[in-house]
Amino acid sequence: MASNHNLLPTDRPVDGLLRPINSFMRLEAASGILLMVMAVLALIWANSSWSASYFGLWEIPITVGAGSFMIQKPLLLWVNDGLMAMFFFLVGLEIKREVMVGELSSPRQAMLPIMAAIGGMVVPAGLYVLVTGNTPFVTGWGIPMATDIAFALGILALLGSRAPVSLKIFLTALAIIDDLGAVLVIAVFYTSKINLVALALGGVLLGALALGNRLGIQKTAFYVILGLFLWLAFLKSGVHATIAGVLLALTVPAKRRLDVRSFREKAEDVLGNLRKSKSGEHSTSGDEQHAIQSLEVLSKNAETPLSRMEHSLHGWVAFLIMPVFALANAGVDLRAVSLIDALLHPVALGIIAGLFIGKQVGVAAFSWIAIKLGWAEMPKDVTWPQLYGVAILTGVGFTMSLFIAGLSFDDPSILDRAKTGILAASFVAGGFGYVLLRRFGPAE
Repeated sequence: MASNHNLLPTDRPVDGLLRPINSFMRLEAASGILLMVMAVLALIWANSSWSASYFGLWEIPITVGAGSFMIQKPLLLWVNDGLMAMFFFLVGLEIKREVMVGELSSPRQAMLPIMAAIGGMVVPAGLYVLVTGNTPFVTGWGIPMATDIAFALGILALLGSRAPVSLKIFLTALAIIDDLGAVLVIAVFYTSKINLVALALGGVLLGALALGNRLGIQKTAFYVILGLFLWLAFLKSGVHATIAGVLLALTVPAKRRLDVRSFREKAEDVLGNLRKSKSGEHSTSGDEQHAIQSLEVLSKNAETPLSRMEHSLHGWVAFLIMPVFALANAGVDLRAVSLIDALLHPVALGIIAGLFIGKQVGVAAFSWIAIKLGWAEMPKDVTWPQLYGVAILTGVGFTMSLFIAGLSFDDPSILDRAKTGILAASFVAGGFGYVLLRRFGPAE
């Protein structure tokens, strides 16, 4: 069998560009499956004879700090305000990368996912308001605006070659813009009473982070330490603490210290010296150790802090933070009320109408408008039925929808109705989207 080294020269140039995207897709697909498992586990646990332990677990108070610098919150809030700040930080890094070098870096290239995302936010919110407008539950209008990228890409991954890479790229860009919209909605409309002193301190810290970027500071510790204080300032300010994660991400440098050409030249010099080495296979001389360390430094300088942090965080967010969030938030005790009654509640009906009907109509209609007016082009190798199938998949809300639901309703019984609607709509949208894409995709 030929080695990977021998295969590399025959790789197509495009493979080098698609390899990171394909790797990302595989990670998100696996994360989506794990999210589904955790959601099912939460539902089973919450409706079992051990349900008291499920709900009691998330109410356990956790204290961090000492004296006047002490924060005490139940475990659920540490998950939703603390761990999810890291999720939002990763979202911010992805947004910045896409705007600078990705699908959103070119206005014409970005127009289709932008228009699709706008339609996928406006129409669902409008339908929710239409259903709940004469009730006190209208405050949940932001819930059906969001798409869960992990679940949606996980479903696309199940289709294999029936879903072209360009379709996955379109869905990824759309979901990222969708996340940006959700972040703005949370910051503007789901903010409690403002503490101006804490908010001003947050502004000073944000300015210091931006200045560090401007001065070329690339040390991860600088952004992590100041970012922690930024999170604390926002936690006390009344603006939701997770917004600090997005703002912190926008200050992370996206420039490398060493360009690719210089990296290649310096690395070739170091590798040339290594080739001249006389050491045995299982021993390393001082010069060789120095050369290896030099390659490590060169590699680090050739990588942007943004990409380095994004790569480091993806696994933690995909396989720990999001599954823990799902386990903590997807549990709904359905024994006190019938499932039919829960689904017929105005909140659940509004969410189902928004996620399942509003998402597909908004994304498909706004995409059609953008393409017909010549503002954008249809993604390569993608048909209208496939694009409509992705529009249905955007109705898989889950993570961000559950998060906004928690901000929208204080009443546990209403929050349970909202969660029921989110889970039902996400399941139906995922199933219908999969069937349609499998039906109209090319044969494998």
